[in-house]
Amino acid sequence: MSEHSEQPNRHGNEIRFPENFLWGTATAAYQIEGAARDDGRGPSIWDTFSRTPGKVYQGHTGDVACDHYHRYADDVALMAELGLRAYRFSVAWPRIQPDGTGPANPRGLDFYDRLTDTLLDRGIDPIVTLYHWDLPQALEDRGGWTNRDTAEHFATYATAVYARLGDRIDVWTTLNEPWCSAYLGYGNGVHAPGERNAAAAFTAVHHLLLGHGLAARALRAAGARSVGITVNPADVRPADPQSAADAAAVRLVDGLHNRIFLDPLLAGGYPDDVREHVARIVEPTFIRDGDEKLIAAPIDLLGINYYAPGYVAGRPDGAGNDAYPGTEGAVHFLPPAGPLTDMGWMIEPAGLTRLLERLAADYPGVPLLITENGAAFPDKPGTDSPDGPAQVIDADRIAYLDGHLRAAHEAISRGVDLRGYLVWSFLDNFEWAEGYRKRFGIVHVDYLTQRRTPKASARWYQEVISRNGL
Repeated sequence: MSEHSEQPNRHGNEIRFPENFLWGTATAAYQIEGAARDDGRGPSIWDTFSRTPGKVYQGHTGDVACDHYHRYADDVALMAELGLRAYRFSVAWPRIQPDGTGPANPRGLDFYDRLTDTLLDRGIDPIVTLYHWDLPQALEDRGGWTNRDTAEHFATYATAVYARLGDRIDVWTTLNEPWCSAYLGYGNGVHAPGERNAAAAFTAVHHLLLGHGLAARALRAAGARSVGITVNPADVRPADPQSAADAAAVRLVDGLHNRIFLDPLLAGGYPDDVREHVARIVEPTFIRDGDEKLIAAPIDLLGINYYAPGYVAGRPDGAGNDAYPGTEGAVHFLPPAGPLTDMGWMIEPAGLTRLLERLAADYPGVPLLITENGAAFPDKPGTDSPDGPAQVIDADRIAYLDGHLRAAHEAISRGVDLRGYLVWSFLDNFEWAEGYRKRFGIVHVDYLTQRRTPKASARWYQEVISRNGL
């Protein structure tokens, strides 16, 4: 992605984004591919978790999902029709190494080879995420991300993928949202592998970051041009801006959500207050000499996933949140207020502006890319007519995207080096523990027939891309 050649401009309510601003969408392998047993793919922690009673809505699994594995060519044709310039997808580690180690499975690599060539043939830049939560189950059986060896295996896997695709893909990101992998996977158990152990969550945080560092080093050694990572930083706000107790709660939650990842990646090491907090729960013997230097190796791009802000208050009777170990008896997490998405998340575009400005100020010099932003709403198509297929009029999603694009533009106008925007998600898909009942896509998927129907938001986004603005 090249430097911006001009500043954004505005004409009344009309705004334009910088030249070369990258427009696209994003997905994740387990959420769309299906083909869970095809071509030598091994089981992942999500295959196991989704089959555990009570973990996923109505026992839904990603076995078929959107069947993208077999329908990718048609999906890419639809991307091209919508004018997308970039497509962020993840590689399924169990397709490449069915048990997480050993020689690469050529049939698994063949799929991503075909997908990459199809994207390039259509003029769409592929952006690879190497890990979007589908750890091979065989590695989890040996401790998963609580086992330091998993970080080493991840670097080996990254090297194998680069060896096949590196001649055609410029932008590589290692992990997607390690916060979710660590805290939701090992802390409160709402995501795979479903562990509920605060000490394990903090151990996983470090090994995920170590895995990033090792993989980034391996990718650079192999010749990768652009290496980054995608995080989901939170815009944490105080319930009362004048309250010292609320400010302390913000500091604690910000440390556990943001700085525990961003400071090692971009500021040379873990912040002291976060280290002290972690040490109250587990002795951090898993952090070894040299680890932080490895994690802090420069990156070329920081991916930002943003959906909603969070508000907290400092209270001695605060219930805390087990996704933030150690916040009980200190923090009250306010329930979301105002208009909400179908996930029950707040809609506050200004939070995105604040977050981007904060990242640019605290961690200068790192280009930013919005790798996910979008919303779930209860979309339902109408009925087919003689004039064509049914339409999905998702005005709420259009309003959400419009507001957040304007918020992103505002950050650019204030000097933030934001290089692009990827809508989450291209397709309705398997929404993790929510199964198929939550729809984030700009393209509607009928899961019984696999019929794709671009929603009104897809056509709206097509116009945004064509005019490079709103």
